[in-house]
Amino acid sequence: MMPLFPEVEPFRSFRLRVSGIHELHVEEAGNPSGPPAIFFHGGPGAGISPLHRRFFDPAFWRVVLFDQRGSGKSTPLGELRENTTGDLVEDAERIRTHLGIEKWLVFGGSWGSTLGLAYAERHPARVTGLILRGIFLARKSELEWSFTDGVRRIWPDAWEAFVAPLTPRERGSIVRAYYRRLTSEEPADRKAAALAWNAFEGIASHLVSDLKPPAAEDIEREIALARIEAHYFMNESFLETDDQLLRDAWRLRALKGVIVQGRYDLVCPMQSAWELAAAWPEARLIVVPAAGHAADEPGIASALVEATEAFKASVVK
Repeated sequence: MMPLFPEVEPFRSFRLRVSGIHELHVEEAGNPSGPPAIFFHGGPGAGISPLHRRFFDPAFWRVVLFDQRGSGKSTPLGELRENTTGDLVEDAERIRTHLGIEKWLVFGGSWGSTLGLAYAERHPARVTGLILRGIFLARKSELEWSFTDGVRRIWPDAWEAFVAPLTPRERGSIVRAYYRRLTSEEPADRKAAALAWNAFEGIASHLVSDLKPPAAEDIEREIALARIEAHYFMNESFLETDDQLLRDAWRLRALKGVIVQGRYDLVCPMQSAWELAAAWPEARLIVVPAAGHAADEPGIASALVEATEAFKASVVK
């Protein structure tokens, strides 16, 4: 097992305006002269955290991390307008251009894998390779697993708590029902819906769940996370077709990749990682046997560190 690298502070943080509405929080960590890597966080809407810097050797990599629109320290928090997959992909390009970077390693997990694929398929010439974890292809079948007839079979108790606030009629369209609450004009409705939504997802994210209630100061970010997730899921993640990311995987054929997947991932089941690896044979699929979804599970974290270490020999500055 390879340990995470020690905690490291960013050597630079800045704000980047990307539209008339949105301004992004961007960080750089590690070696300012090292080969660059871009980190796409999950959610959508989760934001970056200090953990995300620790997958990279700070003496080698120049790691660029940013809070996506409406997330983390980006503003306005929880904003849904001008917030689509295409917007987020082009935000990464704006950051790359702003920093004068020619190419970079793409790293992303969960929704970050979705965004990393979308970015690399649109801009393959700007990518030196990809490391993806917990593959989410944003397909209807994956959302049905999460919100209709998948996770509930493993976590019936958590499922009952999740749907308890909904009427029998609303349970026929759970994402829609939660979206209405998360976009309500009533703050109490938004808060209650966000806490229920995030608790259900949090329980499903770990092989052994140890969910803790959020601190009071984190409530607004909890609401932003749930709002943005529901916004994307209600809009089919703003992709052209249900199979867009697999359909366009041929665009990755000149790129090497590593796919890290927990065998017992309930949030993003392994079928999607398996199908992506079949469509992109240049990628190496690593199945972590005793792991779920979360990046901080020991087996997942170790495999991600191994992947960044393996890429050292192949990337260029």
